[in-house]
Amino acid sequence: MQPEFLVSALSVHLPPVLRWAGAIARRLRSHNIGVATKTTGSALTDALTLADLTIQELLVAALRDIDPIFRHCRIEAEESTGDLAAFATDSEFVLALDPIDGTKQYRDQTGNGYAVMLHLRTATEMLYSLVYIPEKGDQGWWVEATPERVVSGADDWSRPATDVVRSLVSADPHRETTSKKIYVIGFQQRDVAAARAITAAGLEGVAPDDMPGSIYELMASGEFAGSLIHSPNVYDFPVSLQIARHFGGDALWTDTGEPVHFRKTWLDEQADMLRLPRVVACATDPAILETLVKLAKTWHPERYRPGNALDQ
Repeated sequence: MQPEFLVSALSVHLPPVLRWAGAIARRLRSHNIGVATKTTGSALTDALTLADLTIQELLVAALRDIDPIFRHCRIEAEESTGDLAAFATDSEFVLALDPIDGTKQYRDQTGNGYAVMLHLRTATEMLYSLVYIPEKGDQGWWVEATPERVVSGADDWSRPATDVVRSLVSADPHRETTSKKIYVIGFQQRDVAAARAITAAGLEGVAPDDMPGSIYELMASGEFAGSLIHSPNVYDFPVSLQIARHFGGDALWTDTGEPVHFRKTWLDEQADMLRLPRVVACATDPAILETLVKLAKTWHPERYRPGNALDQ
């Protein structure tokens, strides 16, 4: 199977599905829809809502039914709902879903940066990403990344969703990086300390509670330069990786300086998520990436551990 066929099918069929999913998310948000299941001790990880479960059901059904080409992919989904058995169990192509990225912010109604998202990847390459931010702007916001372009822009409900996404202007891959803002997440009780260490290194660390919106839109627009994440999950982080690579950056394991790939993952049983191991730096600018790697080279590789120290 040629990857360009998958990318083309996703770019045609998935924008209306994500728009519908966004409408469901907006509607459900007005109700008390919290579900208590995950118990990691991190409110960011443990937040789960009926919207996550319902929207994943919609996304999985759409991928199953819209085009048979999608069934030839493996599927990695943050939740367990939907006909996941309809998809391949052995394929080089992975479709990954995050039905509500930013669930805590969504559930607690503390901001509008939550998103519905999916991406297509192999063990080493990012092939396609689509993000819909339902409550940014008057009618929602798109971020799409392909091997050829990264776009970010407002939705327009008077036009078909696919037409809107296709009409967005691609960001210049050679644009100058001016932002020094770095999103910090995954360090549990050490997120704020990690953000302060980044700031002390000459950049600007931003902890989760201070994020002004969705990291994918913020990286696509150039407002943020990247992220520093402890053991990022495989459902949302890869979109940041694809955006970073488009602008000449990358994502690296900070202890080795090795580019990240998806041959190394571990099952976080506390959160019921697949994750990359250890600390990962991601940035659109190689110089910023080098600073992050140098800073976090000796930071502790275990996600869940007592204490407030960052170093091993």
